[in-house]
Amino acid sequence: MEQRSTVLLAAVAAVLVLALVATGVFFIARGSASGGRERTNVLKLAREYMERGAYERALDLLDTLLIKDADDAEARALRDEAVEEVKRSQAASAAATAEAAAAAAEAAAKAGESGQKAIAQSLEKLGQKLQTPPASAPAASKAAQDAEAAREAEARAKKAEEEARKKAEAEAEAARKKAEEAELAKKSRELQEKMRAVSELVERGKKALDSGDFDAGGKLFADAKNAFPAGEDKFAGQKLAEIADALYSAAKKNPGPSGDEALKEAIQTARDAKKKDASNPLPYYTLGKINADLNQTENAISELKEATRLDPKNYLYSFELGKAYFKARRYEEARQAFEAATTVNPRFELGFFNLGVTMKALGDPGKALDAFRRATQVKPDYGRAYQEIGKIQAARGERAQAVASYTKAIQLEPDNAQAMRELAVVHAESGAFKEAEGLFMRALGVKDDALTNYNMATVKLKLEKPAEALKYAEKAVRDSPSTAAYQYTLGLAAELSNAQDRAIAAYAEAAKIDKKYAEPRINLGRIYLDSGFVDKALPFLEEAYRIDPRSFEANNNLGNAYGKKGLFEKSVFHYEAAMALAPRDTTVRLNLARAYVSADQKDKAREAYGELIKLAPQEWDAYFELGKLLAAAQDGAGAKKILAELLAKKPDYAKRADVEAILGGL
Repeated sequence: MEQRSTVLLAAVAAVLVLALVATGVFFIARGSASGGRERTNVLKLAREYMERGAYERALDLLDTLLIKDADDAEARALRDEAVEEVKRSQAASAAATAEAAAAAAEAAAKAGESGQKAIAQSLEKLGQKLQTPPASAPAASKAAQDAEAAREAEARAKKAEEEARKKAEAEAEAARKKAEEAELAKKSRELQEKMRAVSELVERGKKALDSGDFDAGGKLFADAKNAFPAGEDKFAGQKLAEIADALYSAAKKNPGPSGDEALKEAIQTARDAKKKDASNPLPYYTLGKINADLNQTENAISELKEATRLDPKNYLYSFELGKAYFKARRYEEARQAFEAATTVNPRFELGFFNLGVTMKALGDPGKALDAFRRATQVKPDYGRAYQEIGKIQAARGERAQAVASYTKAIQLEPDNAQAMRELAVVHAESGAFKEAEGLFMRALGVKDDALTNYNMATVKLKLEKPAEALKYAEKAVRDSPSTAAYQYTLGLAAELSNAQDRAIAAYAEAAKIDKKYAEPRINLGRIYLDSGFVDKALPFLEEAYRIDPRSFEANNNLGNAYGKKGLFEKSVFHYEAAMALAPRDTTVRLNLARAYVSADQKDKAREAYGELIKLAPQEWDAYFELGKLLAAAQDGAGAKKILAELLAKKPDYAKRADVEAILGGL
């Protein structure tokens, strides 16, 4: 349309010239005083528009001068300057959204990883002390959690990414065409036609790739390369760079043999583009992204550094460089790159988000929090940023603030099951199990997965709803039968639901899956011990002790088992170890005192009973057993004193008759 308008204007001008010549009033416009003042005013106004960034308006004014006089050198120079600025700003703007969206899934997956670890660790704590003796459920498979977090982040980003891609492609197309037309205006008519023909072939090739026709696209690109006009290396370099970028994009969207071939061609074409015009940053940028995808991180850094050097004002180049540095664990350099990106474009929310992730990796949660908050200032509906803010606040113990941030994230992203789980953990750690229960239920409404069912089962146990916990634990095991923590939680729920055989089977499976998992072995030993099968119990308890010698549960149950076997020295050893681990546990102190009596260590027994009475003045059996011990040791006065104290403090003691019988015999 612009080309046709120019032709029509030229035709009109020619007619006017002929008419003026015929009437004898032809004159040269720039030779008149009024025409000179008009030209000066137009140039001045165009410069003012350019200084304010209104390049389109400046170009419109300059076109009026060039239509009158195509050889006006000053107007042409000013026009060329405006065109270059338009080309630069529009191309960067067009690419921004698509590139940022493409990076979002990767950034979220990385950020998501730390959140899944926190969930697993927190729920490990929730699984402890659900019964006597207590037991703990370790974190679920890290790999499964990481994969799930990545899938959730990708699903949340997919729709926005697709919309951003379409918008960016439309903007890029418009900007490219406008810049190309401006560049063509400087060339001769014959050269213009050749360059337009090449551009048309390139565009048709891109469309063929978009439709999945790699053969047609390749042929069109080959025809374009063969038609490059001689001596126009800068033009050829730009077209080769565009072809390389199109091939790379097609390869990303079409994994498989065709995509692999396109990727190889993209690499070679980008290298050819660099040879034609080493000052063009686009091929370096494309090669940098390709190397990053291929995990050739140092090569990616090298290419992206050069792209950034050639065009430091393109924030996307700095952003991709930051991602490459982060992948290489060069976090300080990643920080600098992300800060450069956000300095060039302070409205770039994804740059601030990745800066926040980097500051977390550098161990500076304060600056990470600042960066995530900047992201939300730029994009108030940035749910993932609010989620990251919530994580940092939760880690600092700022529960109320964390709840508010997570709630905001969920309001913005109602299908963010990961944020729901993380908020549920915050509630559970503060004892708000009902709130945690509700959030896990909402998360299951978004996606019924093994991890969330496991989490729900753990909270249901804390709410003393073992039958409901059993249902969710069974779902977790159904979806992930090889996860030891899920099997163990199923065992807990089954045992508390009086399904002992089901519990034994689940504990045994958990122990089989994880050879270093002490808790299911402890619970198996305790079940057999409580049922009177000491010989069945001992192997499980001894194995648990070998795995974790500092386990209170293993030592306490071994003290009990060895006592029933008559191995009192071993019983004492393990009860002493258990008491060292839990010195205020009155049950283990009472058991230890009894073990001392059985091991004929009477002095230690008297001391143990005395310390227990001081610690727990209402441990009535300790008074009674100490009185019996003193009476047997012919310490009548001591026996009378402690037994009389017992009857005075607890007149309705269940064994009052036995106490009185002892007192009567003293």
